[in-house]
Amino acid sequence: MSGARPLRVAAAQVESSLGDPAANVRHHLEVIAEAKAAGVEVLLFPEMSLTGHGAGAEVLRLSLDRDDPRLKRLAEAAGDMVVIVGIMEEGPAAQFYNTAIALSQGRQVFLHRKINLATYGRLEDGKHFAQGRYVDTWELGGPWRASVMVCADLWNPGLVNLVALHGCTVLFAPISSAIEAVGGEFDNPSGWHLNVRFYAMTYGLPLVMANRIGCEGDLRFWGGSCIVDPFGRIVAQAEADESTLVIADVDYEDVRRARYLLPTVRDSNLGLVLREAQRLDSLIGVPTSVRGG
Repeated sequence: MSGARPLRVAAAQVESSLGDPAANVRHHLEVIAEAKAAGVEVLLFPEMSLTGHGAGAEVLRLSLDRDDPRLKRLAEAAGDMVVIVGIMEEGPAAQFYNTAIALSQGRQVFLHRKINLATYGRLEDGKHFAQGRYVDTWELGGPWRASVMVCADLWNPGLVNLVALHGCTVLFAPISSAIEAVGGEFDNPSGWHLNVRFYAMTYGLPLVMANRIGCEGDLRFWGGSCIVDPFGRIVAQAEADESTLVIADVDYEDVRRARYLLPTVRDSNLGLVLREAQRLDSLIGVPTSVRGG
């Protein structure tokens, strides 16, 4: 859509108080006010920003349902801005999720429950949370259609591919990444920036990544929150250990040009992927020697 206006987005690189939602709500309100004053239209907080990263074992105490008054307070503070926060959500049938929820104009406008639960290295999502079951998008206005992938969701390329094919034109990635999370031989900061630049360039998809800072026990969160344009270029980035807002305008004209020059979305063959996934599923347990070519 030629002539569409740019979208001002921001990543809130903040430290969360572990297991203290009241303190985190207060801090979120301060950051929301700062972002509104800067003309931000969509503000992204890190994964589980209202509880802290390592509070999974306290999910019975800390989980919120979607009608929780603390979320209502944040939604009202957001005004016309969209604010995406991270919660431990208690869903139907006493199932608990690692959830990112988008709030605006006093109400919930979107939520995403983390699908790719990280249960490796120092990470224990699978011990505490149920797995999300879907990806989706929502309209931000004009040609902008947004979605959210939470942390390890972005290490499953199939999920990002699905979001792109759902029509996403700007992707928000709340993460909670510590230097020591995976292991000494895995460079989390370099790996994450390579990851988000790859998706942005491959799909012509502007991407906002918000990571936390601070320490929880011996885990050190490295920050590095960034905004990437649809050509895979980092256009704004925070320093490590800096509590800050990372703000940039993303331009739909860039999305149009990027997707024309590299038409990954256009050329994605979802029917072939679906067919081959079903064929692979049917072959599980069949000896390789009897499989067809």
